[in-house]
Amino acid sequence: MSPGNEKSIKHKIESPDTVTVDVLDCIEYEFKSRRDIDITIKQPEYTSLCPMSGLPDVGCITIKYRPDTKIVELKSLKYYLLQYRNVGIFYESLVNRILDDLVTVLEPKFMNVTGDFTARGGITTTVSAVFQGKNNE
Repeated sequence: MSPGNEKSIKHKIESPDTVTVDVLDCIEYEFKSRRDIDITIKQPEYTSLCPMSGLPDVGCITIKYRPDTKIVELKSLKYYLLQYRNVGIFYESLVNRILDDLVTVLEPKFMNVTGDFTARGGITTTVSAVFQGKNNE
């Protein structure tokens, strides 16, 4: 294709600042005084945008946590993650941001957030960030 015939798609890449935790709802963990549990949540259809190219980043976000007194309501978590759809954010920043937001809202005993991203240019990337609460050091 000659340079004069190149086409580009113009779209707005949103800032990570547009993502808020206001949509996250918590539910009381009713067995908090009886036992610990481990919860694993997977969002296999996660999307955001590469902040450099604007191309979509696609992957699976896995959230593993041990609640203290609160658990996350899943529909609200889905809406939280959907906010990233048009956001330009690097994998490493994304995983840390999700971890920080969920730890702030849920105050878990332990949490690990992993992003397992599909190949781009033949390279796959997996990024994990961990929060160790004071009871799990």
